[in-house]
Amino acid sequence: MIRRPAVLAAGLALALTATAMILGASAAPGVRDAGICIPVIYCPRPAPKPAPTEPTPGAPMAPTDPAPPAVPGMPGVPGGPADHADLLDPAVPADPSATPTPADPVPAPADPGAPVFTATPASMGSESLSFRGLSGISIVSVPTADGGSIRVLKISADAITIEGFSLTVRPPGGPGLVTEADTMSLRGHVTVYVGSVTGSSMGGAPLTIGTDTPPPLTDVEPGLLDVTMGLVGALADSIVYTNTDQRIVAGT
Repeated sequence: MIRRPAVLAAGLALALTATAMILGASAAPGVRDAGICIPVIYCPRPAPKPAPTEPTPGAPMAPTDPAPPAVPGMPGVPGGPADHADLLDPAVPADPSATPTPADPVPAPADPGAPVFTATPASMGSESLSFRGLSGISIVSVPTADGGSIRVLKISADAITIEGFSLTVRPPGGPGLVTEADTMSLRGHVTVYVGSVTGSSMGGAPLTIGTDTPPPLTDVEPGLLDVTMGLVGALADSIVYTNTDQRIVAGT
């Protein structure tokens, strides 16, 4: 028997009981001679020579030692680095306005098994979303009806159950269709394509997932609470709703 996957489609949300559904189808200087000066860095002033004194008659003349000249580059000597560290080793302050370069997003290879979707995701909300047999979360590109493609998160699982399901499909410039159901159950070879996901983990930690870097499975399994997502489309062997309600809403 050939298995035909059901395709969830926002455009045909009225056909909820059908098996096949489609969402959106279509420099420091060294020691130098005291007579050499390096401009800008440091120029020591030669120590003054003592003035000669006239000997006093009858009194012995005491020898006078000249002051040692300042030698740049010699620690502990006047004029060395300890006295002029700000000139020899100036600190370079960090630029507070500098912005780190963001990392490049991961590649999004084309998904050969994806159908053609609409370019604008539908808005889906739910009270909770649980997985069984969650096998992968990756970033891929899927084709769109306008001939282009979009980056999406691809979620693969054996089954996905959505409690408190609400889906709003609003074409640009036209009226929208809102579909609500107590539950939406996808069973068998489930693949869901989403543009973004916000919600919280089962432990209550907030979680936001985009299409730049796929999250680890441990962040998503076993499920999410208070979920809002941009739903591009979904495939499954069967898609079943319970207690559904639909209404038309005015366009914006």
